[in-house]
Amino acid sequence: MIIWINGTFGSGKSTTAYELQRRIEPSIVYDPERFGYVFMRNVPKEIAKPDFQDYPLWREANYSLLKQIASEYKGTIIVPMTLSNEHYFNEIIGQLRIDGIEIKHFTLMASKQTIEKRLRKRLEGKKSWAHRQLEGRLISLAGDDFKEHIVTDEMSVDEVVETIAAKSGVRLLPDRR
Repeated sequence: MIIWINGTFGSGKSTTAYELQRRIEPSIVYDPERFGYVFMRNVPKEIAKPDFQDYPLWREANYSLLKQIASEYKGTIIVPMTLSNEHYFNEIIGQLRIDGIEIKHFTLMASKQTIEKRLRKRLEGKKSWAHRQLEGRLISLAGDDFKEHIVTDEMSVDEVVETIAAKSGVRLLPDRR
């Protein structure tokens, strides 16, 4: 099974993913951004796209590797990744579903004020790439294609993790912190 945690930058995807990994056995966190870093470091600036998700090869590579891992790995694959373009969402998540791979998709939602506060904690100001993407991503992710929404403004990380586990039918290990 793949648990895909979507949401705008600062919504808590990575924090939630690594806490889920700690509490689900066996599980891995799969980070699609790693392929993005390859593009950012290897494509000449003159022909580079503003967002690595705009490269069809980025979407193809993540789809293919996720399909292979899901076919061979017996644990839960946890994917923290913002996908707010419906076409790209369908190229990866939609195709994996067509292939018969079980995907539980959740979008972490919060108010603009909450996200801005979280970004400031990460030292990302109003000029940061994440902040500049905020409003457009919040609007896109609010759409029906990106449900199931989990509104996290008033939730702790543990509550988000427990919500995702319950909605996914996954048993969490006891929290032994």
